[in-house]
Amino acid sequence: MARVRRVGKRWWVGAVGLLALCVAAEVQPAYSQQSVAVRAGLVKGPLPADDPTAAAWATASVSEFPMSPQVHWPVRITEVTAKSVKVRGLHDGTTVAIMLEYSDPSEDPDDAAALEFMVGDTKAHFAHGQPMAQVEGGPVNIWYWKNKDGKGSDLGAKGFGTLKPHSHQDVKAKGVYQAGVWKVVFSRPLNTEHVAEDTQFKPGEFGSIAFAVWDGKKMESGQPKEKGSEKAISSWWYFRADAPPDY
Repeated sequence: MARVRRVGKRWWVGAVGLLALCVAAEVQPAYSQQSVAVRAGLVKGPLPADDPTAAAWATASVSEFPMSPQVHWPVRITEVTAKSVKVRGLHDGTTVAIMLEYSDPSEDPDDAAALEFMVGDTKAHFAHGQPMAQVEGGPVNIWYWKNKDGKGSDLGAKGFGTLKPHSHQDVKAKGVYQAGVWKVVFSRPLNTEHVAEDTQFKPGEFGSIAFAVWDGKKMESGQPKEKGSEKAISSWWYFRADAPPDY
């Protein structure tokens, strides 16, 4: 059984400092001790990219990250349903699959989840790449899933109010709801030809990843409990796809 590691809330800037110390010591971050990264293990068999309940996910390394209300955009809420997300990753050398698992008391059409990645070498804020006092603006690549749509969407942003779908759509996603828990798998080729818009994954190298979740339960007003900028989010964490053994 894979171990679940709960992590404390840190800004990505602090995580960068931690990685610098690890590199200086000529060691890599130890997932079982540092708990600041999502590890996508390399598999030789079929990749469970369209099956959140596949047995292969039980062999994947698991990390748990805290979630909190979005507070950077004026339209916000103070409480969110998803207090944390468990994250697993696998890849087969060609395609990467990342699964989010989180609690939700009810299944609703507007339930949704997303992954966010930096694009290129520009350090972006996790709030849609919005320029901040200490961080320059995006771009960021967002993979989005909504229950009623039943598919993944490939989006991009460079600041608040700039979110839009890419002209190309190469992200897939599938969600399964069981016993009060959502399991949502996102998948995409490790690399694409759209280098200015899509994050690119090189096995063995670290990148950044963040998460978002929306509870779509209908309120008395008829509106979803969480929508748009009213959502549960994380800060940046590390992501790494394992390199082949002979890397």
